[in-house]
Parts: sequence; C-alpha cells; structure tokens
Amino acid sequence: MIESLTGFVVVGLAIAVGYVIGRIDLLGEHARPVLARLTFFVLSPFLLFVVLAEADVRTLFSALLPVSAIAAVTVIAVYALIARFAWRRSAGEVVIGALSAGQVNSNNIGIPLSLYLLGSAAFPAPVILLQLLVFTPISMAILEAATSGGGSLRRSIGRALTNPIVIGSALGTLVSVSGIDLPPIIFEPATLLANACVPVLLISYGISLYGQRVLGPSGRRRDIVLATGLKLVIMPVVAWVVARFVFALSPADVLIVVVLAALPTAQNVFNYSQRYGVGETISRDTVFLTTIGCVPVLLAATLLLG
Repeated sequence: MIESLTGFVVVGLAIAVGYVIGRIDLLGEHARPVLARLTFFVLSPFLLFVVLAEADVRTLFSALLPVSAIAAVTVIAVYALIARFAWRRSAGEVVIGALSAGQVNSNNIGIPLSLYLLGSAAFPAPVILLQLLVFTPISMAILEAATSGGGSLRRSIGRALTNPIVIGSALGTLVSVSGIDLPPIIFEPATLLANACVPVLLISYGISLYGQRVLGPSGRRRDIVLATGLKLVIMPVVAWVVARFVFALSPADVLIVVVLAALPTAQNVFNYSQRYGVGETISRDTVFLTTIGCVPVLLAATLLLG
C-alpha cells in the first residue's frame, strides 16, 4: 500500500516546489509562459521519443490498446457533445475539456504506478501510443484552427503534423517498430533532455496553482465537474465493461486497463491549454481534482479486481 503511493508523492513534491516558487516569485512574471514553451517545444518531444522508442512492440499493439481507445473515445465524445451543444462552448474549450476527461497521465504518474501496482512499467505504452499518435494530432489541428483566426483545414493539419510533440512520438514509434538499436551517442543526449521534462512540467503546473482557487468563480465549474466525473468514474467503468464483456480479457488484463483508465488527467493537457491560451482553468482544476481523487479509485480497483 505504501509503495503504491510513491508515484503520487514524487509528483506532489514537484508540484509543491513549483507552488513555493510561484509564491515567492522566484522566477518572475514570465516564468509560466517560458516554462510552458520550453516543455511544449523542446522537452516533451524528447521524452515521448525516448518512452516510445524503448517500448516493447508486443505491448504497444496488445489487446490493451483497443479497450483503452474505446474507453477514452466514449468519455471524450460524451463531454464534447454536452459542452458543445448543451453549453455552447467554443471549439478550443471543448477540445481542452474533452482531453481533460479522456487523456490520462500515462507517463509521469502512469509509469511509476504501473510499476508499483501492476508489477511492470510497460503497460502504459499502448495508451501513450494512442494519445500521442491519434489524439494529439487531431487535437492540435483543431486547436490550431480555433486559435489562429481560422485558415484552411489543410494548413491546420499541416501545422499539427509538424508539431514537435507529434514528430517526437512518431519517431519513437518508428524506432520501436523497426527494432533499430540507436547508438549511445544519439540516445543518451535524448534521454538527458527527456529526463528534464517531467519535473519542469510539474513545477510549471505548481507555479500556476499559486493565487488560484480550485472551482473558483471562473464560470466553468460545471465543465470541470463533468470532466472530473467522467475521468474518475465513467472511464474506468467503461474500460471494465469493455474488457470484461466485449473482449473477454483475463482478470489480470482487466485490472490493467481499469487502472490505466483511472489514472488522473495528463498534465500535458494543461500544457496545451497554456500554449494555445484556451481552457486553462478547466485543465488546471481537472488535473488537480483527478490527481487527488484517483487515489481512492485506484486503490479500490486493485482491491476489487487484483
């Protein structure tokens, strides 16, 4: 039980450091945008390249992939329909809210928790692949179109496909699938930069929390509550139903997909909202609430299914 909380302690400490930095104004008023751009354009691409390049192809394309995809697409679609047609949110806010509901923190929380709860750090790899090669290009294309004042769909898709995060993910998958053994002179510098991504991202998130109140009077409380409920409750339930009754997976694999679905919202969603200047309150508060709320959900899942 204590070991299963290690991943949360590591993440929480980094966020707390960021909060203190923001409180004492150590890095100045430009810290948040500078760290956000550093993470988005430099560190994240290297991290995703390294994670996917080291992933086992058999794990990447296992039965965990379609189950995780169905669970994520279900909650993303539910959120998008409600936010767009019932609440009349803008396209950018719908994308950020939908990602907050359906994109899990499969890397800096998913990997350590998978190791401590499930016995292997490789299980989040299919989810990482799904999010980075499917969700991210689509989301980037919509966000580019929604925040750049229009423009052609072809141009928006082109900008999304040349996004450093997408390129890093695609190159990492190519290395894994092809079985290329990269020499240390290439892989070790990439790993060095990749290792800086998670702490910088978490510190940036911690800085953003200073001076903010969760579920404050932003006019987006119901968006945050909806995204949080879908993420913590509906997504794990859908994953369990699909894995158990549609794909008839083994009990061990059912536990894996439920744990992956119950992971908190990815901090990358907050990074995207900062980069494009839309839905920042939704992503920030949903990340915070799901990071705290997923602890009892994950422990209950391991006790009931493990």
